[in-house]
Amino acid sequence: MKRPNIMLVTVDQWPASLMGYAGHPTVLTPTLDQLARNGVCFPNTYSECPICIPARRTMMTGNTARIHGDRSFDPVARMPDSPTLAATLGAAGYQTTAVGKLHVYPPRDRIGFDDVHLAEEGRPHLGGYDDYDLYLADQGFPGQGFNHGMNNNDYLWRPFHLPEPCHVTNWTTWKMCREIKRRDPTRPGFWHLSYTAPHPPLAPLQAYLDIYRDAEPPVPPIADWARDEAALPYALRSITDYWAHVKPHHLRGIQRAFMALCTHIDHQFRLVLGTLREEGLLDNTVVLFTADHGDMLGTHGLWAKRIFYEDSARVPTILLGPAGDARTRPGSVDRRLVQLADVMPTLLDFAGVTSAAPMEGLSMIGEAKRKVLTAACRDDASATRMATDGRHKLIWYPNGNMIQLFDLQEDPQEMQDRAGELALAEVRAKLEAALVADAWGVDTGWIRDGKLVGTPARPFQGQTNRGLSGQRGFHFPPPPQAGADVVVGTPGG
Repeated sequence: MKRPNIMLVTVDQWPASLMGYAGHPTVLTPTLDQLARNGVCFPNTYSECPICIPARRTMMTGNTARIHGDRSFDPVARMPDSPTLAATLGAAGYQTTAVGKLHVYPPRDRIGFDDVHLAEEGRPHLGGYDDYDLYLADQGFPGQGFNHGMNNNDYLWRPFHLPEPCHVTNWTTWKMCREIKRRDPTRPGFWHLSYTAPHPPLAPLQAYLDIYRDAEPPVPPIADWARDEAALPYALRSITDYWAHVKPHHLRGIQRAFMALCTHIDHQFRLVLGTLREEGLLDNTVVLFTADHGDMLGTHGLWAKRIFYEDSARVPTILLGPAGDARTRPGSVDRRLVQLADVMPTLLDFAGVTSAAPMEGLSMIGEAKRKVLTAACRDDASATRMATDGRHKLIWYPNGNMIQLFDLQEDPQEMQDRAGELALAEVRAKLEAALVADAWGVDTGWIRDGKLVGTPARPFQGQTNRGLSGQRGFHFPPPPQAGADVVVGTPGG
């Protein structure tokens, strides 16, 4: 039997709820809606550590931070000494190519791919120009990718400032279509298409802003438990403090700009699928679409990621198998608990390839299913942990030992914290026990006699933002190599 081609499509910071097929009343995602009708949706997919670097390490290794080592965002952490998805498929005869964002260190580490065409969101100080930078220079715009003045870690917005073909979403699409056409016809292909949007900067094309000019998206809900800022856990206080300048009257503009970036990706992805079709490859290609994490986008007064509420941690996941594959029946929904560590074993399963090293992840087309999914983010005062059985979700903030419990079936927007309800005491105990069983690293010091005890609450201290959340500047000539280990754009702990 001919081995299938494989395409892994990732987007950055796109919450699972922001999809037409998921019932969102405003966002336009016709391509992904059709992909969902053609394949299988996994609505209970969570990012085990909803931050860019840890999430991507997980997808590329099939393992969580317990194995790959980073649950806090370490910009100079090298990939672990274990087989990556690309290296494993390459060893099995696949031609492997990545286009877009990898977010590894050093940036030119190919992590097992035969070839990589990088778009790394304006980080030349980590290792020189990426390929998107070089393209802009070739088009007569050297170092001007961020001259719109918008920010990678904030919610300012305006239209993109260069011609449409120079937008990073267009470049990523064009480059992937070209690589598909340049493939080795004697080998199956593994293509990793990695879009940097809708992660800020919020600088969409004017044409896509125009689509949403009159849109009135839903106002993000704010639960009663989120209204007393002084009573919030430290991790949430750090977010509300960091983005205190984002005001309610900014919300519509932010939502429209963010959705514009999403629809732009959706339309460009059509070109990739069209290229696969015209090259006679689509029917024998596995397509897995997912995200590294989501974005709160104002829900409960919160922004960005690094926390375990649904819009931060739950990510869109669609799986399209080869035409006629009974494991991916068109239009089906699989409600098993899925995590990003499942990406690698799933794609290896389709390829009929076994990893040379154990993986924590499970194949999404296999029989094995987890009963509880645990997740962890950060090891400092803003540390947060999660356990969910698919219906109930427990969130633990070790700093101050604060616990929340939500019934996602009855309350999908997490409006009612039910941690203190006697009727759910057994559920709470089960999920707490799962966190205890999976504890590692600093967590073991926050547990006593098999119980979550955390640490005394640390008084909240806001932080200055002298660098404007990692604001990019004019990149020609490129900025000097410097401070790769300096983390920017992060609410502090």
